[in-house]
Amino acid sequence: MAQSKVKAILPSGSELPDSDDTPVDNEEENLLPNLLLFVLNHIWKTHKNWYFGVDMGVYHATGENPRVPVVPDAFLSVGVARFRNDDTRRSYVVWEEEGIVPVLAIELVSRSPCG
Repeated sequence: MAQSKVKAILPSGSELPDSDDTPVDNEEENLLPNLLLFVLNHIWKTHKNWYFGVDMGVYHATGENPRVPVVPDAFLSVGVARFRNDDTRRSYVVWEEEGIVPVLAIELVSRSPCG
């Protein structure tokens, strides 16, 4: 009952921003995650139980505010549908993914100290 009460107050994925609007500061921040996505699409092309996100918010309910995402350069979740209702995800909302959190997160080091 407590879990359903908490779930009822959490926003839906359509209510949450899909980006932190922070531009990347080097080409590798886009190139490497997209290259990994290409490889995963090739080697796991028949598997439908994984999702690899690039530059998108991961919303979770373990912090102070569920509306503040973690935004890695890329992440991998296993055990979730590759596509949801023939649609792409705007962001990854853990409470809409049966509580499945990413098993891998990639954050490439920025060239600038503030980026």
